[in-house]
This record gives sequence, C-alpha cells and structure tokens, in this order.
Amino acid sequence: MKIPLADLKKQYLTIKPEIDAAIQNVIENTQFILGKAVSDFEQEFAKAHHVKHCIAVGSGTDALHAALWALDIGAGDAVVTTPFTFIATVEAISLTGAQPLFVDIEPKTYTMDPVKLEELLKSPQGKNVKAILPIHLYGQPAAMDEIQKIASKYNVKIIEDAAQSHLAMYDGKYVGNFGEAACFSFYPGKNLGAYGEAGGIITNDDEFAKKLRQLRDHGQSEKYKHQFWGHNYRMDGIQGAVLGVKLKYLAQWTARRREIAAKYKQAFSGISDLILPYESPKAVHVYHQFVLRTKKRAAFQQYLTDKEIGNALHYPIPIHFQEAYKHLGYKPGDFPISEACANENISIPAHPEMTGEMVDYVIESVMKFFS
Repeated sequence: MKIPLADLKKQYLTIKPEIDAAIQNVIENTQFILGKAVSDFEQEFAKAHHVKHCIAVGSGTDALHAALWALDIGAGDAVVTTPFTFIATVEAISLTGAQPLFVDIEPKTYTMDPVKLEELLKSPQGKNVKAILPIHLYGQPAAMDEIQKIASKYNVKIIEDAAQSHLAMYDGKYVGNFGEAACFSFYPGKNLGAYGEAGGIITNDDEFAKKLRQLRDHGQSEKYKHQFWGHNYRMDGIQGAVLGVKLKYLAQWTARRREIAAKYKQAFSGISDLILPYESPKAVHVYHQFVLRTKKRAAFQQYLTDKEIGNALHYPIPIHFQEAYKHLGYKPGDFPISEACANENISIPAHPEMTGEMVDYVIESVMKFFS
C-alpha cells in the first residue's frame, strides 16, 4: 500500500467545486494581488485565532522578516531562536542585519528551552538581544508562559514562529496571543496550505498591524504615498481564495490529525527503541508532523521507503552546522538536544486524507520493524 507523507491531490478532490469556484471568481474579478479574497481570508484567519488582525503576505519567510523589520530590529541587535528549525527562521533574522543567537531545545517538546534562554539573556551575549523568536515546532507550542515571563523580565519582544502550528493552543489561548505577533507559513504542505507560496502575520496591536500593512506594500499608506520604504510582500488573490476555502475545513482536518496521532501513540507506547511525540499538558498539539525518534533511523527510514510509507527528516542538519551559518562560531556539542534530534527524528504520515486502513498499515509496519 502506497501512503504519501501528504496527499494534496486527494485533499483538493474533496473540495474541488469550492476551490475551482473561488479561483474562477478571482480571475473574473481580476483581483490578482491582495483584493477581496485576501481581505476576507485575513478576517477569518484572525477570528479563528482570537486576534484582531491578520496581515497576509507572500510566504512564511516574508512574514518572519516583516515582523522583525517592523520591530525596527537591525544591525547591532541580536535575536534569540533555536538551531533546530528550517533555515527560514534564522534567515529572517539575518535579513534585518541582526545577529542570530541560539539556545537549545527541550528534549520532550523540541521547542525552546526557557532555562537555556534565561541563561543566555543573563550572559554578556544577552545585552544586545531585542527579540525572542520561539518556534512552535511540528505543531507543538513552545512553553509560552515561561518565555513570556523571561521576555518581560529582560524587556525583550516576542515574535512567535507558528509556521507549523495553525490553530495550536497553549494555556487555553491560540498561538499568536503571546507576543507582538505570530508568523505563519501557508506553504502547500502545511496544515493550512495555499496553492503556491503564501504566509501571514497575526497580532493584537493596532499600530503594529498598520505598520505591517504598509511595509508589505512598499511602505505606502495609499497609492504613491510612501511614509517609509518597505518591500513587496503582498499575497496573491488566488492564494487568498484557496486559503479562504480551506480554512473552513481546518478544525475538522486538525481533529483528524490528532485522532491519528492518538492511535499511533497508543499502538507504539510499548516500543523501547522509539521516543514518541510529547504533548505538553498545557498545549493542544496540531501534529503538522508526527515525529518519531529512534537511534535506528537509517534502517527504519529504508524500511519505510521499501514499504512505500512516506517519510521525511525534519531536520537532519541543525542550523549551526550549515555552511551559511558557520561564521557564528558554534561547534559540535554546543546544542546537544538539537544535534541528537537531527540524527534521530523521522516523520511518518498522519494527514487527514489517510483512511483507517492506511493508519492500520502504518501501525502494523512500524510494529513489525521494531519487533
């Protein structure tokens, strides 16, 4: 049985009439950049996360860069994040001219370790830190209660990287309600994915939202009136239309992801060679990826591939080992949890398009390998 890691075609076919009509409407009204489809989506996405504003942009990377830029972060400043992430998180810091600083992740949640964060902020390195960029990785929110307290104590801003965590919750609140803003990716494979590149920023701060709307559109408040220089970070109308349709199904799709995750956890709970995804008691994990951890990863990955079970490594090379960031001067052993996860983590299918038969096949196959 062939089971892809994600099945975007099957997802499209389940909502095809709505998607086709929404795209056709954008084409007929020729609102190809921003426009009503985008503004309608912004309103609904903000409402879904219980925040006041959503600013739709061209990608998740755009969202991160724009949010940091809007905080006036630049050369001479530093921003703290973790090295266990997709490079876009760190690129966004570099694009402002600021220095990325890393702290390790927690061994259970794979998100920023608040103890390590405070250690860094207390150190001489911490004096130039203007913002913290915690990552809600794989759909698991970071420990935002502790991170908020630390940010307040050291007077630094928080921008949440929620690229993988649409509708995730912590302490009874949706992500996006803990810092100045939260940044999302709507890359096609995300829990809420566009049909191309797209991203978004949510915030409760009216002035910050206003600044971001100008910044994404060359700094203009109205056509040809530019208060400051910005960038072209606008969302396409077709992407707004697609996202507007798919957003209506996101809660249902998320519930299915959580259901599959629960079945996997129950089935795999007795396997000593596997570390299963952990869900913090304060969190609602949305399982963008269902990530197993095993020291037998290479053999397990080959086995899954032979069984035609989709799999992927998120992420096999931590950022401090990337050629692009060697200049930061970190060395092996500086972030031991990130380095271990890079060597041992592997994602398996847990998407809402999976049938019960597919889920059972994955369970049986995994059990057979580890038996």
